[in-house]
Amino acid sequence: MFNDIGALEIVTLVVLAVIVFGPDKLPKVIQDVTRTIRKIREFSESAKQDIRTELGPEFKDFEFEDLNPKNFVRKQLMDNDDLGLKEIRSSFDLKKELSEVADAVQGKESATAAAPANGSGTNGSASAPDLLKKSVKLDTDERPPFDSDAT
Repeated sequence: MFNDIGALEIVTLVVLAVIVFGPDKLPKVIQDVTRTIRKIREFSESAKQDIRTELGPEFKDFEFEDLNPKNFVRKQLMDNDDLGLKEIRSSFDLKKELSEVADAVQGKESATAAAPANGSGTNGSASAPDLLKKSVKLDTDERPPFDSDAT
């Protein structure tokens, strides 16, 4: 509950409590606070138990933590794999996809690419130069080809 409170914060709270309540009343205040917290916990546990008994035997395994949206989604989607999410995750290899895209951008031939990307066949006649390769040189007065899909 208080995992993010450090030693300096605890010392500061103790010093403030001694200043506000005084050293003679501080033990009584601590007892009252712990008694109140204990009563609140008992009340919440009895309310949870009453709700479980009212719901009936089919909800005997009901946990109130499941009402938290994060826990609910985790339990429904991750525990039972009715949707086939594990298959989808295992079939999608992000590293492989990124390496193929990087190879295509750098002009390297990837292992899965069967045909060249520039549309040239085996006869070597290309309609446009392959701009992905670094060996393409344009004349000084020649404009690069316009690709309307890229803009």
